[in-house]
Amino acid sequence: MSSERPEELAEPPTGEGRQASADGRDRDPASDHGHSDAATRHEATVVVRGETVHDVGPDSPPKDASPKDKEKSPRKEVSAAKLHLQGRLPVLDDDHDVGVQKEQVVTRDGKADLAFTGTLLASAAPPSAPTGQWQEYRIYETTGGKHVFAKVTRSVFAEQQDAHEAEIYDPSPSSVPSQLLRSARDLTRSRPVTWMDAAADFFGYDPLAKALYRKLSAQFEEHIS
Repeated sequence: MSSERPEELAEPPTGEGRQASADGRDRDPASDHGHSDAATRHEATVVVRGETVHDVGPDSPPKDASPKDKEKSPRKEVSAAKLHLQGRLPVLDDDHDVGVQKEQVVTRDGKADLAFTGTLLASAAPPSAPTGQWQEYRIYETTGGKHVFAKVTRSVFAEQQDAHEAEIYDPSPSSVPSQLLRSARDLTRSRPVTWMDAAADFFGYDPLAKALYRKLSAQFEEHIS
């Protein structure tokens, strides 16, 4: 049996390359230095395709963050009944009444409603209402020879009430609107006032009004020579 002792393995000198941590485990100073830098740095700069991008630290708020006190605007409540009317445009509920003589009631805001026996001559509405609002134009003729012009402004939102306007054209001189129109025509020595003139004064000549006029047999164009 040999008396030679096995060679003792050389151990690295204490303190070189490793340091003991507080919990007794070895630490790598290089790695500790890296962790220290990462902990103290709040912003890193990265070059991507020639552009400098700043990495925002954990304490920095996102750029698109809105203020906490900013409140979202409440959504408006929509009326199911008027939403149905909007979906049918340009068709109106009383389109089947055009040319039919019957008892009519025309609503007016701030005035008494108009009740008469007469005929709906024509009506018009826009082909769509993307904003949720639209207008409806109607022209009636009474059995007594008067004309009624009606304009309704509708909205699909429940909190907004529909607006109703209406005027009467009476060809007799006793009608105040007729007298005013006749006086204006007389001053300019023009042709006598007709219900078509009164309709143009009430509706104007916007695209919807022109669509209404085209549905009538009367001529609303201005003829020149």
